[in-house]
Amino acid sequence: MDLEKYKGYLIDLDGTMYKGKIKIPAAKRFIERLQEKDIPFLFLTNNSTQTPEAVVENLGMNFDIHVGVENVYTTALATADYVADLDENKRKVYAIGELGLKQALMDKGFRFEEVTPDYVVVGLDYDVTYHKFELATLAIKRGAKFIGTNPDTNLPNERGLVPGAGSVIALVERATQQVATYVGKPEKIIMEKALKKMNMKADDVIMVGDNYNTDIKAGIASDIDTLLVYTGVSTREDVAKEKIKPTYEINSLDEWQ
Repeated sequence: MDLEKYKGYLIDLDGTMYKGKIKIPAAKRFIERLQEKDIPFLFLTNNSTQTPEAVVENLGMNFDIHVGVENVYTTALATADYVADLDENKRKVYAIGELGLKQALMDKGFRFEEVTPDYVVVGLDYDVTYHKFELATLAIKRGAKFIGTNPDTNLPNERGLVPGAGSVIALVERATQQVATYVGKPEKIIMEKALKKMNMKADDVIMVGDNYNTDIKAGIASDIDTLLVYTGVSTREDVAKEKIKPTYEINSLDEWQ
């Protein structure tokens, strides 16, 4: 297994670089090997709630993994990039989400509009209310394009599996009888935007992650090689049942030298 076989690495965060609040020591060593060899990498996370600066701070402070904001590509950034590229004349958006999503949209020149937005973007919002759902539903019914950051129904945290962005988006889907256009893993949109950001082609890179249903399926859908590390969600028993296997399977990132 040759670290230098690929020109670039797309890497998941939770379950791959750390597990909740628990360090994965092999992850730090893996990133340091990439940095020593000057191999570009991009963290791809379906978490739309945090800004890249917050992700970098968390990695450094809590896991001793030291990177820059240029190494982070959240589903919030990918969503903002996707929506911005749809039509340069449409810049009104109504968003349900946290600071990470709203900041990404503002940085792309969007202004927030509750009644007649061009787009309704829905992500995870820890303070979501009926009123917010009502505004989103009515705007979509009036013709706004409906976009979801990512389809994850649940998020693992120290309390268990709590509702994820997909659960919030599902309520709006039910209320509007419309399916959102999803950006995050396992969809191809985030992969296409990540490749563009890295200025690389699909066969230049490998997707590294712990979750077959998001990380690995995203790679498979985009013709990108995949490396599944068994430190998080998926187990060997799970993956044995899948028709399409990851390109590589390892127990620890220490095996990838």
